Amino acid sequence: MPDRLLERFLRYVQMDTQADERSATYPSTPNQLELGRMLRDELFALGLTDAKQTEQGIVTATVPSNVPGAVPTVALVAHVDTSPEFSGKGVRPQVISNYPGGDIVLPQAPERVIRVSENPELQQLIGKTIITTDGTTLLGADDKAGVAVIMQAVQTLIENPSIPHGPVRVCFTCDEEIGKGVLHVDLQELAADVAYTLDGAGAGEVEGETFSADKATITITGVNIHPSIAKGRMVNAVRLAGMFLERLPKRTLTPETTAEREGFLHPYVIEGGVPEVKIHCLLRDFDTPRLVDQAARLRTIAQHLMDEYPEARITVDVQAQYRNMRDGMTKEPRAVPYALEAIRRAGLTPRQAIIRGGTDGSRLTEMGLPTPNLSTGEHNPHSPLEWACLEEMQDNVRIVVELLQVWAGK
Repeated sequence: MPDRLLERFLRYVQMDTQADERSATYPSTPNQLELGRMLRDELFALGLTDAKQTEQGIVTATVPSNVPGAVPTVALVAHVDTSPEFSGKGVRPQVISNYPGGDIVLPQAPERVIRVSENPELQQLIGKTIITTDGTTLLGADDKAGVAVIMQAVQTLIENPSIPHGPVRVCFTCDEEIGKGVLHVDLQELAADVAYTLDGAGAGEVEGETFSADKATITITGVNIHPSIAKGRMVNAVRLAGMFLERLPKRTLTPETTAEREGFLHPYVIEGGVPEVKIHCLLRDFDTPRLVDQAARLRTIAQHLMDEYPEARITVDVQAQYRNMRDGMTKEPRAVPYALEAIRRAGLTPRQAIIRGGTDGSRLTEMGLPTPNLSTGEHNPHSPLEWACLEEMQDNVRIVVELLQVWAGK
């Protein structure tokens, strides 16, 4: 398994599938379709004769049941896109075999260092195989580690027909990183009773709770005129944007000051000029009603600024993204316990965790398909300091195989 899994992973991460939030198409970038076609062809070559890719890029396939009687159908889900927060073009992975311990300097950007002090889990991985970037791109383990784990698990089932399992549905999505991953997933066609996203860190974790999430777009419209005659006439939207950001909380409700189940407001993109500026802001909380309070805070700041600068116009448009999957787990209460049991059967100590973020599983659960999240061996996502551990990926393949046996009643 190790060589095939590593080869798969390296091949996938070297394809640039970065999502583009500004695109009007789905998927937002064409290379996502290309990777999807590759995966479809690989699934077909493994013998999954119904492997297909939709016009929107969703790849599905079925591993037929090999046990008698009716057992639940389990879907395995991962996304092919990578984060738009850092370049995914020209990924040159660095493979460190028999990791000796200590900080890891990235070869093409030596100022970028994966430090043990910031990644204490590295201390438990001495002697393992660590994959990093060269420092100039992200790695894309989020979520190509998940894609590779699923593909390797499928190959394991095909090559070992003595492993008992029910129907297994494979589903690869696009544009998860920009909140559109399951926009074109047809649950009726997927026909699963339960699903698992493979999109988590380390090995042996099960996550059945996520943030609830909205996105706010604050549009500040000023008055533009030539600076030479601007006195008493210009209203600079750039300056108003600075004032708006200055009035946001600084010591609370920010990602850098919160942890565990604490929510936050996170402005992450600002664009525009004197006549108009847009601020894109994430709203996050494990308690969904608090998102309303966060949006109200933004609108209050906007109103106060318009009171001070009546010539300006400031709008706050809030769009729902996903909801905490916790409530939807009641529809299939076995989903998390069965995953914990699979981890024990794979010889690991299970950990039940929460996600300070979201996955395709957040929306799938909201849509009616309970979908916890499992580990894939990825670390430091959305960053040139991203890394993955091959042995953790191997562990997660074993966990998936054990999980399918649990659902088959074996």
